[in-house]
Amino acid sequence: MTTPKAGLTHIDASGEAHMVDVGDKAETARSATATGYVRMKPETLALIREGNAKKGDVIGTARLAGIMAAKQTSNLIPLCHPLMLTKIAVDIEEDAALPGLRVTATAKLTGRTGVEMEALTAVSVACLTIYDMAKAADRMMEIGGITLLEKSGGKSGDFRHPGA
Repeated sequence: MTTPKAGLTHIDASGEAHMVDVGDKAETARSATATGYVRMKPETLALIREGNAKKGDVIGTARLAGIMAAKQTSNLIPLCHPLMLTKIAVDIEEDAALPGLRVTATAKLTGRTGVEMEALTAVSVACLTIYDMAKAADRMMEIGGITLLEKSGGKSGDFRHPGA
């Protein structure tokens, strides 16, 4: 068995991608929170707020899409482990400073590997869903700022983004 290159757990010493063996790791409580945004015209934000988007409830649909995406992360990201999430929460709030919607997702479980990718996937898909549902009104929307805010648990310990 080859050992991973320093700092890259999914790349072995020969440079080949592989799935990390987490079988010997202890099960611990783990959580991760990520964020992102969809910047849009003020008129588009008003349309969403008032519930007048042609495709329906933008925020409710995006929240559900984010939750569903988190549960499918291992099917989307090749080297992610299938996880039994105990919680996934997706919050979508207006941010007048953008203007637009800010998405925050938190994933939790007790297990042998972290849930950072699940939180990031939830945010990404929720933002894409907002774009899809409102694109008829505003094709200039911008998706950005997708960032891991914090994570806890596991051998590497806790992390908090300096900008969080």
